[in-house]
Amino acid sequence: MTDYEKLGAFYLGKEYDLAGGARRDEIVLYDSKDLTTHGVIIGMTGSGKTGLGICLLEEALIDNIPVIAVDPKGDLPNLLLTFPELAPEDFRPWINEQDAATRGMTPEEFAKDQAQLWKKGLAEWDQDGDRIRKLRDTVSFSVFTPGSTAGKPLSVLRTLAPPPPEMHRDADLWRDAVQGTATGLLALLGIASDPLASREHILLANILDNRWTAGESLDLAGLIRTIQKPPFQRLGVLDLESFYPAKDRFDLAMRLNNLLASPGFGAWIEGEPLDIQRLLYAEGGRPRASVISIAHLNDAERMFFMTMLLNGMLSWMRTQSGTTSLRAILYIDEVFGFFPPVANPPSKPPLLSLLKQARAFGLGVVLATQNPVDLDYKGLSNAGTWMIGRLQTEQDKARLLEGLEGAAAGSSFDRSSMDRALTALRKRVFLLHNVHDTAPIIFETRWAMSYLRGPMTREEIRRLAPGEKAATQQVAESETRSQVSESSQSANSEAPMLPPGIDVWYLPASGAGRNLRYRPGVIGIVDAHYANSRYGIDESQRLTFLAEVRNGPDPIDWSGAEQLDIAPKDLDGEPLHGGLYAELPRPAQDAKSFKGWSRDFERFIRQERAITLYRSRTFGMTSRAGESESDFRARLGQSAREKRDLEVAKIRRKFEPKLAALQNRLRRAEHAMGRETEQSTQRTIDTAISFGTAIAGAFLGRKRVSVSSTSRLGTAVGKATRIGKERSDVARAKENVAAIKQEMADLDGRLEDEITMLESSFDPASEELEPITIRAASRDISITLFGLVWCPFRESEGQLTPDW
Repeated sequence: MTDYEKLGAFYLGKEYDLAGGARRDEIVLYDSKDLTTHGVIIGMTGSGKTGLGICLLEEALIDNIPVIAVDPKGDLPNLLLTFPELAPEDFRPWINEQDAATRGMTPEEFAKDQAQLWKKGLAEWDQDGDRIRKLRDTVSFSVFTPGSTAGKPLSVLRTLAPPPPEMHRDADLWRDAVQGTATGLLALLGIASDPLASREHILLANILDNRWTAGESLDLAGLIRTIQKPPFQRLGVLDLESFYPAKDRFDLAMRLNNLLASPGFGAWIEGEPLDIQRLLYAEGGRPRASVISIAHLNDAERMFFMTMLLNGMLSWMRTQSGTTSLRAILYIDEVFGFFPPVANPPSKPPLLSLLKQARAFGLGVVLATQNPVDLDYKGLSNAGTWMIGRLQTEQDKARLLEGLEGAAAGSSFDRSSMDRALTALRKRVFLLHNVHDTAPIIFETRWAMSYLRGPMTREEIRRLAPGEKAATQQVAESETRSQVSESSQSANSEAPMLPPGIDVWYLPASGAGRNLRYRPGVIGIVDAHYANSRYGIDESQRLTFLAEVRNGPDPIDWSGAEQLDIAPKDLDGEPLHGGLYAELPRPAQDAKSFKGWSRDFERFIRQERAITLYRSRTFGMTSRAGESESDFRARLGQSAREKRDLEVAKIRRKFEPKLAALQNRLRRAEHAMGRETEQSTQRTIDTAISFGTAIAGAFLGRKRVSVSSTSRLGTAVGKATRIGKERSDVARAKENVAAIKQEMADLDGRLEDEITMLESSFDPASEELEPITIRAASRDISITLFGLVWCPFRESEGQLTPDW
């Protein structure tokens, strides 16, 4: 095992001698558990701050710790540029050709130069392509671009889901989530709002609080309708019409509707949902590195997204169990504007709550910036780790020292020595101030495994995963062409007349009836109860399914039905004016068909919509109801890390007495060696003096050698004989010291071997899970709504897209 490959330890670099201007041999390892008290990375442009941040994330990911990294500049997608073979052709697509031209090189020559540079740099820090390969094999990497399709789209506004019930029990957290979401939405509309004075803010906050308290989600279309018809008649002591007349509410609804109808808005509701668990873990429970690039967004859009993300992190955190191990990392590069010292933007309250409370849940927050004066240092007093590089101005240094002194409250802090150290820092050299350590450390960052080619443009981000995006786009285009083809065959301006016995509903459309196309389907809403005392399951679920209806022998296929998040009250009884209707298949025009389809629907719920649990025999754990295999494996991973940390602590305690005994023996042996060395030295000096005296007595001042001179010479010879014995004693003492040191090295090797063996014992990814199926009995299934539903689609440039 490489010296730095230790469980729960991040290899950051090596110690650095500021006075001598040279790197030392001592490796700097950072305990991952220390990051639960959060971290701050500060350094001017060119200090190596981004490289240090990427190295920190690489270490976390290689240790199976998932990461969400927010990137306002475009540097962090470099995490995906990892080339295990270190071949020039791997570097060639990603080099900066302007850099090649500046150096008078062709792109191919520059790519070869970069490959050689990276290979040499990695080797200098005891790394190679195998470690890069391990990083790539450990983690699933993705680059998300909210509000853009350059990377993976991130659906932020498809649903405004309520925070978990745990947050509702904390009045402060709940208020911050409600007000932050309302402020973010209004900022997206270009409306500057005051939570205490703005009518718009008060109305939106009350709507969100009302719907979320009822446990209901809101999409933008639902929010537009609710603004027009709020679920309350009074705000404070005033009636609704006096406080905010219907005409004014319509204007606000129209602004939201215009946002929804704008050409570029579709990217905000496309792609994966803003689901923190899915951003942290891929299918199968594999840790994920989710880089979220927001460089393309304007200031209002950035603030809106950060507010939604941070509130989502708080909601996710509240659903997790407590832990002392590091569970996940939220990394925010260039936090400027989101956590200012005086102002209170909507991103600040949730970020402050994370810094104060996330430690108990194993979530580490890391903030990076080049502008120390733009941070709220009172809030950052909750951060236990500070990594500080070169600073721009004396004002920056003074502000930073003030923040460090606040963070070190209750422990010793030498401001003058810290000031001198900060002044002497060089590129890629940082001061590590960790409240868990006894003293600060000066270190030089290791070479990054990722190719740090600089900020990436949207076009370059688009090239990171072309195959996956092309396949997704092809499927979407194929589905759209099929919809348009079916729609163009038949379209009527009125819904068809139906016989009695068929209930009809309309899925709510997000906009007006212009360019609206209604297509028929069958909707079923059922209440199902699942019970199993052995596994502690006693749960009721309301399930809504939408099935396509078509002509032919099998007009309904419930196995291919789409599950919706729609309650009966969300359905409209009337269509929007101006929509066109597709032809209704003949089976759907007969009431008897619906009775048979209803029985099929109940059978489908009973047989196909069972609750599946997963059982791990190794860890003695069973998944919760509704917990996917991926989420369960992620929870197993956290449990494994906790058990691993406990086992490592036990092993270390087992070896501590032996190590302490050896250290005591070493101290005694070194003391004995020093004593023997001192005696040997003194004996040599005494002998030399004796010889000198004897000779001087024989040759100075006398003509003949006297008896006394002969005696002194004999004494000197005797002392010289004893020098050999003294030197033998010194040699034996040195051998004893070396033998004890070897025993200590052997003991340390056995300790590391035992710790290494733990890895294979705590691998939830390879754990074979036993599936457990729990079905609802027929008596526990109750259909609450069933019938025909018209689904709105929006036509634009010959294409149909769902509009509900």
